[in-house]
Amino acid sequence: MSQRPQSEGRGEVGWDDLHVAHLTAVAGVGMAALAGLLKASGVTVRGSDEHVYPPMSDVLADLEIDVMEGFHPQNLEPRPDLVIVGNKISRGNAEAEALLASDIPYYSMASALGRLFLADRRSLVVAGTHGKSTSTAMLARVLHSAGRDPSMMVGGHALDFGGNYALGQGPHFVIEGDEYDSAFFDKRPKFVHYRPAAAILTAVEFDHADIYADLDAIKASFRELTALIPKGAPLVVNGHFPHALEIAESASHCAVETFGAEGADWTYSGLRDTGERTVFEILHRGGREGEVSLRSPGYINVWNAMGVYVLARQEGLSHQEIATGLESFHGVARRQELVAVDSDVTLIDDFAHHPTAVEGVLGALRERYPERRIWALFEPRSNTSRRAVFQDDYARALCQADEVVLASVFRKKTDVVAPGDELSTEQLTRDLGEKQVRARVAADADQIAGLVLAEIEPQDVVVMMSNGAFGGLRGLLQTGLSQGAG
Repeated sequence: MSQRPQSEGRGEVGWDDLHVAHLTAVAGVGMAALAGLLKASGVTVRGSDEHVYPPMSDVLADLEIDVMEGFHPQNLEPRPDLVIVGNKISRGNAEAEALLASDIPYYSMASALGRLFLADRRSLVVAGTHGKSTSTAMLARVLHSAGRDPSMMVGGHALDFGGNYALGQGPHFVIEGDEYDSAFFDKRPKFVHYRPAAAILTAVEFDHADIYADLDAIKASFRELTALIPKGAPLVVNGHFPHALEIAESASHCAVETFGAEGADWTYSGLRDTGERTVFEILHRGGREGEVSLRSPGYINVWNAMGVYVLARQEGLSHQEIATGLESFHGVARRQELVAVDSDVTLIDDFAHHPTAVEGVLGALRERYPERRIWALFEPRSNTSRRAVFQDDYARALCQADEVVLASVFRKKTDVVAPGDELSTEQLTRDLGEKQVRARVAADADQIAGLVLAEIEPQDVVVMMSNGAFGGLRGLLQTGLSQGAG
């Protein structure tokens, strides 16, 4: 493994000494959640960031957190008891350099969570390339529904909790285990700080091409997580992903439970979509556990639910307690989120950006809406999707749609991709055309919205897929549909 910074930060700050915390880059999704957790714990929280816009500006305003514009040395005055540094911050940042030159204690976000919130709780970590946000929120919902009052932190807006964090009084803390790096002074994955008492591994595939060289590097990071799980503790693994099973095989100290695939410890049968619910029966080594029902469609949500079911059973919940929680789960914003049904058109927003996730979302919608025309609007925005590494895979994933509209490849100053290494949307449209799928490239959100609204017909299903704001496309389509376009 290559050498990489692994500093834990500086100093030890316990609850008795923590009165004021300053969060540098406070407007990140995880950082804002940490700000909320700290505030709910009685800490005075302030922060700094730049170009803070809704929804994060609204989230921080609702928390009544003072946010200073820009990164400046004077933001560290008056002196806080602890500075927490988001992974958006790099060396050379004026505020970070002033912090390093001072003697103020500092942690990364992940380290702060581990030290302050997870040390005395039963940390249930949900990790993997796909499905971890939905599975995290789902597990938290199941525990909450069963009266366990868990704490929770997830990388999206959990609709059942009204946000992406909760501070409960129960012993469990359900946390999304992100494999992205922690901070400029600690390039290890965030989840190495999360003190797992048990874990779900949803999938292992190549991703985050900006920080991981190859699949072996990704697998090494997940091995770091499983090595932290106590001997005999549960590790729940999706059997559909060979690399996830490979990680599990190397974690012989864990009590491994596999799910989903034929021959796994936990399987399902009788899968059907009623048009409003996904219903299936769960089996444990061939024995019937019982039936469960979900709002969301598709096998990807069946997998999410099965991982949650298995870990919840290991945590002592009954079938009925889990089934009740799953049935009442409302989902996570931008994960197959039903945005609107206007002019008989169904509009859905999703975070999918990896080809496996794109394929799963479109497959789920095909199950739910088998006779309807499906539009896939895709923005190559993530640091992996902007690269050509998955050029052929996107053609396979998107061909389940009837109409495909591709945004131009998103370009970032912080991660410049050489022209020869960039995803070719022109090649992708040609490949889709060979599969009898009409595909077009549009310059921006305005052009995409104009194209869709001009051609949309009643009963069409439109799904937007991007890990970012997609240039405001959601609002443009909502406005157009409400005015009766199509």
